Parts: sequence; C-alpha cells; structure tokens
Amino acid sequence: MAARVAIPQWLQPEAAALLRDAGLDVADGGRGVDDDPLPRAGTLALVEGCAGVLTQLADRVDDAFLDAAGPGLRVVANVAVGHDNVDVGACSRRGVVVTNTPGVLTDATADLALALILMATRRLGDAERRVRTGEPWRWGMGRNLGTGLQGRTLGIVGLGQIGAATARRARALGMHIAYAGRRDADPAVVRELGARRLPLHDLLAACDVVSLHCPLTPETRHLVDARALARMRPDAFLVNTARGPVVDEAALADALRAGALAGAALDVYEDEPRIHPGLAGRDDVVLLPHVGSATRETRRAMALLAARNAAAVIAGERPLTPVG
Repeated sequence: MAARVAIPQWLQPEAAALLRDAGLDVADGGRGVDDDPLPRAGTLALVEGCAGVLTQLADRVDDAFLDAAGPGLRVVANVAVGHDNVDVGACSRRGVVVTNTPGVLTDATADLALALILMATRRLGDAERRVRTGEPWRWGMGRNLGTGLQGRTLGIVGLGQIGAATARRARALGMHIAYAGRRDADPAVVRELGARRLPLHDLLAACDVVSLHCPLTPETRHLVDARALARMRPDAFLVNTARGPVVDEAALADALRAGALAGAALDVYEDEPRIHPGLAGRDDVVLLPHVGSATRETRRAMALLAARNAAAVIAGERPLTPVG
C-alpha cells in the first residue's frame, strides 16, 4: 500500500501532482481556494495514518495533532519559512522531521516590504482611499505630503535573507541601513549594504523606518511593545512583514493615537484575520491581508518545495530544507 500524505488546506495542485508522481497517495482536505481553513476536528481526522502532512499556518501541529496522525507520521512539511505553528520539539521527540520553505519567497516578501515602506512614507493608502471614495480633491503644493526616503535610515530587525533583500531594495532608493539581531549578520552582506549593527533600543531611536524580519519565538513575541515604541521618533514609521505577535498591536494603536510615531504598515497581525480596532480606522496605517508571498510564482514554488521535502523523507532521503 502506498504511503499517504495529507493536505488539509487548499494548496496549489502541482504539489499533489508531484506527490502522486512519487507513488504516494494524497488525502485532500477538500478546501477550495476561497474556503475557510478545514476545522480542527476535520484536520485531525484527515491526518490519521498519514506518513506526511503538508501544513500551513492554519494547521496547529501539537501533541494532539501528532497523536491523531499516529506513529507512522514521518514528516511535517510546513508551507512557510516560519514554523511557529509547529511544535518542533514535540515532533523531534517522536522522530518526525519538520521542514519549511525558505529562499523561494525571499524576493516576493522583500518586494512587499518595500511597497509597504513606500505606501506608509508617501501616504499612498490614504491618497488612494480619497480617490476611491469620491472625496473632492485637487492638486496643491501642500496636499498629500509624504516623506522622501533618500538619505534616510532604514532599520532592519533580523538581517536574514528577507531582511537583506529588503535592505538591497532600500539602498537602491538611497537609504542607509542599520540592523539589529541576536548575532552578527553575514559579513559579506554587511559590507555589501554598508550596514551598521546597533542594539535594538538604539536602532529604534535612530531610524526613520523600522522594518521587522525576525522569526516569531518566545523571545520576539511583543518585541515591539510600548517601551520599544516609546524609543521611536515621532516622525518614524514601523513596518511588519514578519509575524503579527512580534508587535503589541494595542501598544501600537496607543502610540499612533498619541502621535508617538508617524505611521505603520502591517501585512501580519496578532490574531489573524482579526485586526485591532484601534488600527483599522486610522489613515496613518497601511493594512494588507498577509500577502507577502502572494505571487503565483512564489506560492507555486513554496507548494512544490514542501511536496519535495515530504516525498524525500518518506523515501528515506534527506529533505531539501529541514528545520533545525
């Protein structure tokens, strides 16, 4: 009997085709592209007896999930770079390999981060809303004024692949680069970018734009809290394309309300898809629905990489991109 791989949520069909070509059965969760995620009970029933699962952010992989899958589970292939939805320790204790999809979404996410920087600093979201709502407008020297980026400093929190790719794009616009992180970044990347490393509290105080690219861990949850936001200048902007809980959204809403910073741009949220009500109605906040990797090419590459990882592990081979 062929080993079975579960795909609880909708995924690009090329992934299932790759698995079938590898001689594997596919258990599909029956989700359409616009459907809500498969409910938890349905996911647990679907993964029973599977050798592999292609998970997404809506799939919480914990002891209950692993119990439901049973002892035959060999691989959890997460279709994302981040894997905060997966209890990697619990998987490791049971001999289950965890993989992710780094690299293939770097450029798409960096493009999105730069777009958010431009939208926030040039007030493009506010300007676009005015046109769409039919509000009367005319050209004027003092109207719709934003902030230029040339000669400004971009602070990157987490100078990994996506952070570095974002910094390269910002450098092309004439920005200077600073970064904060748990360790020194790749020296070659630092030289290329002319970047300087700063402690986080100094970076927050010094930079015109702060862009978050760190993973979500217990240490980075609410990394940007009320104290951190108080370090930022009132003319500075915060951009988050990492994970929502890195930012304390209630503290961010309070800081914006008090005029403690000029604006924010978010693609991720603490409690997706819910957005803090103190942010949703503000013209100085750009809000996007977690579209950092949302290009056809990137999402297809993510799905195929996850499928290749699952097929490799089940075949007794080393996965392409293991976690840890």
